[in-house]
Amino acid sequence: CCPPVCDCVWTDWIDTSYPDSSDRNSGDYETFENIVKKNSSWVCAKAEDISCRAEKFPDIPIADLGQIVECSVNTGLICNNKDQHTGGTIQMPVCLNYEISVCCIPNIPECITSTTTSTTTAPPSSTS
Repeated sequence: CCPPVCDCVWTDWIDTSYPDSSDRNSGDYETFENIVKKNSSWVCAKAEDISCRAEKFPDIPIADLGQIVECSVNTGLICNNKDQHTGGTIQMPVCLNYEISVCCIPNIPECITSTTTSTTTAPPSSTS
C-alpha cells in the first residue's frame, strides 16, 4: 500500500559524557560512538539533523557561548578542553557539559537505502 514514513524523529536530550575540568586533554564527547558504548540499544541509522546545547545554558545558542565546539550530524558533539580560553561569554577555560538531540531516520530498509537509486530518463538535451 503505502511507503513507510521516513521523516527523522528527534531523540530526547542525550548526555553521556562529562568534561573533566582538571584534565586539559579531556573534554565533552557526546559522539554517536560514545552513546552506543553507554547504551548498546541506541540506534540512529542515519542522523539527518542535530541540536547541541550546554546543559546549564539550554536557551543560549552554542555559537554564542564562546566555546570551540564541533556539533555535526556525522559524529555528534566534540569539545576539547585544550581548545577553550577564558574571555568568551562563559568565563570557562574548559568545556561546559553539553547535551545533544539527534533527528534520526527510522531504521527500516526503505528509509536507509540511498534515494539516488531511482533513475529518471530525460530527453537528450540539445545544445544548439
